[in-house]
Amino acid sequence: MLVRLVGARRAVEVGTFTGYSSICIARGLPDDGHLLCCDVSEEFTSVARRYWERAGLSDRIELRIAPALETLRALPSGRDLDFAFIDADKTGYAAYFEEIVSRVRPGGLIVLDNMLRDGRVLAPQNDDDRAIDALNDALLADERVDVVLLPVRDGVSLARVR
Repeated sequence: MLVRLVGARRAVEVGTFTGYSSICIARGLPDDGHLLCCDVSEEFTSVARRYWERAGLSDRIELRIAPALETLRALPSGRDLDFAFIDADKTGYAAYFEEIVSRVRPGGLIVLDNMLRDGRVLAPQNDDDRAIDALNDALLADERVDVVLLPVRDGVSLARVR
C-alpha cells in the first residue's frame, strides 16, 4: 500500500532475508517497476528467489549479494528512488539511511523497521538498541525528512523526503 501511495517505480530494500517484504514492495510497483534488494546471505535469499518466481515478480526484482553499503554507494547520485525499506543489521541503519536519503526524490518514502526494539529504545541494552535509539533522535532532528514512528509490532518509522 505504501509503495502505491507514493507512486513508486524504483525502490530499494536493505535486508531481504527470505523475501516477504520484497514481495510486498514488488507487488506495489507497476509492471515496469524495479526493486533492488541488498543482502549478504545467498542461503536465505535463495528462498526469496523461489518465492519471487512463484509470485510472478522475479522480472522486477534485482538481488545483489554484497555488503549493502557497497551496493548503495555504487548507485547513481541522482534522486531517482521513490521508496526504500530498511530491515537489516541495526547498527548499519544510520549509514544505510544516509546513503539512501539523498537518492530518494522529494515526496518519496523511506520505511525503517524495528524502531522500538521491543521497547528497549527507552533503556538500550546492547549496540543494536543504542544504534536505533540514536537513529530515532537523528531522524527527529533531520530537516531533510518528515518522520513518524508508528507503534505497530516492533515500531515502523516512515520518513517522507522533503
